[in-house]
Amino acid sequence: MSEAQPTVFIIDDDASVRRGTAELIRSVGLEVQAFETTQDFLNSERPDAPGCIVLDVRLRGRSGLDFQQTLKDLGIHFPIIFISGHSDIPISVQAMKSGAIEFLTKPLREQELLDAIYSGIERDRARRQEAVLVADLQARFDTLTAREQEIMKLLVTGSVNKQIAAQTGVSDITVKVHRSHVMQKMRAKSLVDLVRMADRLGLSQTSA
Repeated sequence: MSEAQPTVFIIDDDASVRRGTAELIRSVGLEVQAFETTQDFLNSERPDAPGCIVLDVRLRGRSGLDFQQTLKDLGIHFPIIFISGHSDIPISVQAMKSGAIEFLTKPLREQELLDAIYSGIERDRARRQEAVLVADLQARFDTLTAREQEIMKLLVTGSVNKQIAAQTGVSDITVKVHRSHVMQKMRAKSLVDLVRMADRLGLSQTSA
């Protein structure tokens, strides 16, 4: 199944900047959606595809930095490229600390903007692929019985069969049977493979 065409979202209250930026992005074959306000973006129907946001740091009514936090709170994870008419170092530092991938000043240099956009799309593509993988691992984990889940959590912390038997109150043989079921259901080729799966699911931290 082929991936949907990546989309770049532009949010800027300057119509000329929106138009010029959109034309540049379309010229390299990418889809574009342009918005005057952050609310317009939130109200829009966004495609299920990799993308990034080109966001003006100073918008009427609210700052781009505030909106960056709003997106996090809403679970919208598109990488953000901030653009600004001013070279404001404190704001740029704050934006980057909050996860922005670039902070560019107007007038925008075309190649610099395109490079940032390509980087943002690749980052979002990787995030989406990881989310699919984690969802698949979670589905496998959910097929384990409560006892198997308990034993998997102990296995990935480095506990050996005898320790697990003592902690769970079952025999060594029973632990071996459960361990075999865990490996089969999780489709783990080795204990190292199982540990990697647990890390992705966040189980190592919760059972440490």
